[in-house]
Amino acid sequence: MRLLAYPKLYNPTTWLKFGLFSVGLGQSFAFVLVPPLARDLGLSVIETSTIFSISAVAWALTSASWGRASDKFGRRNIAVIGLIGYSVSIIALITPLFLVEQNILDLVYLLPLLILGRLINGLIGSATRPAAFAYMADITDRSKRTKKFARLESSFLIGTIMGPMIGGFLFLYSKSLPFYCFAFCGFIAAIGILVSFPKSTNAKESATKFNSKISYKDKTVWPFLLIAALSSLCQASLLQSIGFFVTDIFYDQKDLPLVISLTFVVLSISTVVSQYIFTDLKPITNNKLLMYGTFLIGISYIMAALSTSIAMFYLAMTINGLGGGMFRPANASSLSLAQTPDNQGKAAGYLGSVIPIGHVLTPIVAMPIYQLGPQYLYFFSASLCFISLLFIIGHPLLRDHEQTSTITN
Repeated sequence: MRLLAYPKLYNPTTWLKFGLFSVGLGQSFAFVLVPPLARDLGLSVIETSTIFSISAVAWALTSASWGRASDKFGRRNIAVIGLIGYSVSIIALITPLFLVEQNILDLVYLLPLLILGRLINGLIGSATRPAAFAYMADITDRSKRTKKFARLESSFLIGTIMGPMIGGFLFLYSKSLPFYCFAFCGFIAAIGILVSFPKSTNAKESATKFNSKISYKDKTVWPFLLIAALSSLCQASLLQSIGFFVTDIFYDQKDLPLVISLTFVVLSISTVVSQYIFTDLKPITNNKLLMYGTFLIGISYIMAALSTSIAMFYLAMTINGLGGGMFRPANASSLSLAQTPDNQGKAAGYLGSVIPIGHVLTPIVAMPIYQLGPQYLYFFSASLCFISLLFIIGHPLLRDHEQTSTITN
């Protein structure tokens, strides 16, 4: 009976947000802890990077399929499959590390087992995001689409902020405890989605709407995917280079690991704050969010390249987060608004498939530029942002399409 006092526990969106939050917890902590643990056990930097790159490729290849599956088999079913896959992948990723560390498992099996763990994440864990965003598109009217999408994005981002914090605390008790706790959160979210989703979102009803097709080549799809891909490359390049850049440029700073960690915290918090202000508190149209967000991100890269102090670099990351908080939910919402109701899952899947592209291309494109000079990479990213800005201004769909995020539409 006490559960009746908490009606939000019966709200599917609550559990979808908790699910994305759980994914953020595990993903961020895995990126923080797995590389040094793997290196200490004898894996090279290239081998460790390969583990995560393979997951990104698998994610890119399967996200669109999961989006189509959510249109056919129901948002609930696909979201649950994704969360179970994520939870299993976290356990499969961390268990071999500790078995090798305790001399229970031979080192020769470590790399293939770690790749298997990340493959599970890329192949199955990629299902949750397109299903969640498609469900949000199903239940919200056009005027509130961007606001609701921003809240889903914020749930994941808050998880990425809290992951290292909570994980670091649990790590004091046991190296494996954080990962098993985060996996448990994923299982709990899956159960919550199973029991809270209304019967109207089951596969039978969704299948009756599965009667039209879209392609990534469609004129209502590819413009959004293009600017998302450019944004993905810029963001992935930044995330993978921050540690190197701070170490190379601000080498005289005390406690460099803390300085680097604070950079990620500043970036994530400013993104969440931006999403709240510009999609909820003071909402503006999607077209303006795309333009202003892209412009701010471009300026932030120039500021980062020219930074002569860590304070200036933090300011650049704050501006980058503000721009990202505008751009990402606006682009997802604009793509959704350009589609018919029965294509929401496929559209969300296509968008999800281009997000990992940056992580795949960064070692090939971005890091060689970084080796020419740390600042050159950020000037390169700034140029991509301004090319994207010109495209947003000039393309008729991005410029003129009804993309209202304002609640007072």
